Amino acid sequence: MAKIKDLRSLTADELEAKLLELKKEQFNLRIQQSTGQLQNTANVRKVRRDIAKINTLLTERKKNS
Repeated sequence: MAKIKDLRSLTADELEAKLLELKKEQFNLRIQQSTGQLQNTANVRKVRRDIAKINTLLTERKKNS
């Protein structure tokens, strides 16, 4: 799980790249869950929350610009 302090130090482009990576991971986790291969279901929640943190930071930066 990413810490908000660590995410704040990243640039907007880095955050966008991290967001894309997390969305791909979320998709893969959903596929695993639907096929019954997912062992640790807590990962779905962690990824979803990390995506929310990044989206919040990006929105915050757009408002302040």
